[in-house]
Amino acid sequence: MSLFPSLPLLLLSVVAASSAETGTCEDVRKTCPVLACGSPGINGFPGKDGRDGAKGEKGEPGQGIRGLQGPPGKVGPPGLAGSPGLRGVPGLKGDPGTCPDCNSDLDASEREALKSELDRIKKSWSWADFSLGRKVGNKIFLTNGDKLTFDGVKTLCAQFQASVATPRNAEENTAIHNLAKEEAFLGITNERTEGQFVDLTGSTLTYTNWNEGEPNNAGSEEHCTVLLKNGRWNDIKCSSSFLAVCEFPA
Repeated sequence: MSLFPSLPLLLLSVVAASSAETGTCEDVRKTCPVLACGSPGINGFPGKDGRDGAKGEKGEPGQGIRGLQGPPGKVGPPGLAGSPGLRGVPGLKGDPGTCPDCNSDLDASEREALKSELDRIKKSWSWADFSLGRKVGNKIFLTNGDKLTFDGVKTLCAQFQASVATPRNAEENTAIHNLAKEEAFLGITNERTEGQFVDLTGSTLTYTNWNEGEPNNAGSEEHCTVLLKNGRWNDIKCSSSFLAVCEFPA
């Protein structure tokens, strides 16, 4: 049998097959979505944060058990000292005290001499520079030259119905200073209330003459007052010994 008569038939079959294959591919391209057919793309950058929304309303209190109260905080620094209060009503006059050991401070002759000088001064106000005393206004300041503790000075002055010298103004302060010529106790303490100096009757001071930086209560033991050589005041230990100066009513 010859092959040539069947050759046209074979070529026709190949062309028909090619045409059928081409038509199928075109149909697929027309119906296939782009994303399904293409390669995945690269992820883009994150978008910007959006603006904060409006603040919501306050919610209802929780229903849980309230916790225990915490411990108190540290104590804050002390505040500034307040202004002095009003002066209280004077108390009743106390009974005279007893002093069984008063005679130990002075011997009999010294006590008698001091008493005699005081009596003489009270009878005559014409003296000016008496060696043991100064007169200012309605007061007489006297000293016997002894150096005693503050309690000793109080005892000595009380023995003669006098009190420890307490200047009420600059004139009296100068008189005590000129009389003493050295450091001398004054009738001013803060033994009752720390930081509040008063006279021996408990009255608030209306005149002060503290040295610069005083009173400073050094060592937390300075509760008495001494007149310095410069005429100013300093707080000092009551157990120290300084010149005794007493004041008498003229």
